[in-house]
Amino acid sequence: MRHHKNTIRTLQAVISVAVLFCLFLAGCSEKSKEPGRSSAGRFVIQNAGSDTMVNVAQAWAEEYAKLEPSVSVEVSGGGSGTGIAALINGTVDIANCSRRMKQEEIDRARQNTGKEPKEFVVGHDALAIYVHKDNPLNEITLEQLAKIYGEGGKIEKWSQLGIANPKCENDEIIRISRQSNSGTYHYFRNALLGDQGDFKLGSRDLHGSKDVVELVERTPCALGYSGMGYATERVKKLKVAKKAGDPAYEPIVETTINGTYPIARPLLMYSLGEPAGEVKKYLDWIYSETGQKIVGETGYVPLPKPQGSTGK
Repeated sequence: MRHHKNTIRTLQAVISVAVLFCLFLAGCSEKSKEPGRSSAGRFVIQNAGSDTMVNVAQAWAEEYAKLEPSVSVEVSGGGSGTGIAALINGTVDIANCSRRMKQEEIDRARQNTGKEPKEFVVGHDALAIYVHKDNPLNEITLEQLAKIYGEGGKIEKWSQLGIANPKCENDEIIRISRQSNSGTYHYFRNALLGDQGDFKLGSRDLHGSKDVVELVERTPCALGYSGMGYATERVKKLKVAKKAGDPAYEPIVETTINGTYPIARPLLMYSLGEPAGEVKKYLDWIYSETGQKIVGETGYVPLPKPQGSTGK
């Protein structure tokens, strides 16, 4: 009996040590996910936010890993609001944003972390208006879009835009939008309706930029908005004018740079305070010729010339 009790005590001791060891490993694993922590001998930069920027951010991360194998850039989406919330909580090094931080968000970040968010413009994007490839509509105005999406707007049928959409039997415009934590959602709403306006109910609100384009591909009655980098052969990008009688422009590099396309915006990254060390080196590389070339290759608009340094 005494031998049996000793065996039980020995097993309990072994189990206790094993549990403590597992907790220790779990703690190390959690720490490796924090900004600036090393994981498997690599320095980890946590980068989260805008779904619009996921493609270019992932392309940057993959190319940078070839240049700096000792550094891992971990990219996740979720929307600009998600990235900003993580920056406010101090759990990311860089937040990707397709809208500018609000003053109250900047204040909260300063209160929580003691650091002021620093903004970097890393490229530009034209927000394209997408319809099904067989839709006969070729252009639209911001005024019409406001009446389609805005609260109290009266445009609900394709015939009200002066066309017959043969693949849309009931003539209804199916509005595709983004969820409210998206920077794209906020930018588009403000571009159409100003700071005080709001969208009407009844749109199909999706999580990601790619999701919007894919739903428009499958839906002949649909109209949606998303970054121009998500265009495919199965959708059409409409020309856009500010109002009736104004010239309409395509969302392309030239019209984005010269300001003639009316719904273009900067692509932004935010750090907490002045970036330093590996984070600064990474941001400097994004401004380099190679980093900006990737902006163009992923369907966005690079800066007019390489900026050279985050210190500028």
